[in-house]
Amino acid sequence: MKALVYGGPGIRSWTDVPDPVIQEPTDVIVRIDSSTICGTDLHILKGDVPEVKVGTVLGHEAVGTIVERGEAVTTLEVGDRVLVSCITSCGRCRFCREGHYGLCMGGGGWIFGHLIDGLQAEYARVPFAETSVYKVPEGLSDEDVLFLADILPTAFEVGVLNGKLEPGDTLVVVGAGPIGLATIMTAKLFTPARIVAVDLADARLEKAKEFGADVVINNGTTDAVAEVMALTEGLGADLAVEAVGVPETFELCTALVRPGGRVANVAVHGHPATLHLETLWIRDITITTGLVDTFTTPKLLKLIEEHRLQPRLFGTHHFELDEIETAYDVFADAATTEALKVVLTGHPVELEPRTAREPAMVAG
Repeated sequence: MKALVYGGPGIRSWTDVPDPVIQEPTDVIVRIDSSTICGTDLHILKGDVPEVKVGTVLGHEAVGTIVERGEAVTTLEVGDRVLVSCITSCGRCRFCREGHYGLCMGGGGWIFGHLIDGLQAEYARVPFAETSVYKVPEGLSDEDVLFLADILPTAFEVGVLNGKLEPGDTLVVVGAGPIGLATIMTAKLFTPARIVAVDLADARLEKAKEFGADVVINNGTTDAVAEVMALTEGLGADLAVEAVGVPETFELCTALVRPGGRVANVAVHGHPATLHLETLWIRDITITTGLVDTFTTPKLLKLIEEHRLQPRLFGTHHFELDEIETAYDVFADAATTEALKVVLTGHPVELEPRTAREPAMVAG
């Protein structure tokens, strides 16, 4: 089959790789019908995630169809359409039992395109399938649910929930890319008094308005701190969400919040950021970080099914899966292309018959 393979910092290739096979009785094999590219994939290609080994298939977001299942899988059937989440759960370790699936110690967590082969491929092996995929409800398209694989639960859990957003709060989202916009979209569920979006690109700030921001600030031409202080009678925001992943924007967030305020860091950072404890300690600032657990995925899926959330807005560019290298170029140059998320549609060739493939456990 074909897949996008990591060749080291700055190197990627759409190339032939071995077909995935059932390795554990709890596995399924999924035909990838739709996939997408994440900002984390760009961090990997920059060399910011050294755990990713050369030769790993990239990607951790997909919707697909089960084509084979391990003998222990009883609640999923061949032919089921499923959302493959960026987080995999063994379902048995301490952290999974607490709902902290991102910290899974039983072989799950964020593993796709990180510790095992990922989902930017024609087919993929999904471990712990029964506790790690979600059946797609009838009537919903791939694109309706694709962005539930990562950005929506990430923004909601690590930004909105970790940041303890409350009705009537002033929220500032620094970074109006996909994660920042997903934060704005899901924050509206908590009826904040005001949502402020901060970014350097006017096109993304216009998108932020479409997603529900009340005020937008271009911090390349305007003093964002002064603007937020003017909006809040000199106090600052109740919550600032960092959705960029560079030291300057993290430090900006700590300057934007009021005494007693909160900073929720959602973005992936590839370089150290300065923590100004000499000024933060006396202001009683709370800073949270985190990897998504996806425990809210069923709830968000229900909101999409009931048309309370409209994640299709994220899909700005569409490509065939075998055009993925072009899609990466478009996604990485978002300042020019105005891309939010790309949608990759797969048309994979059939897998080789089992007898011609690597031996594995018998499917049920």
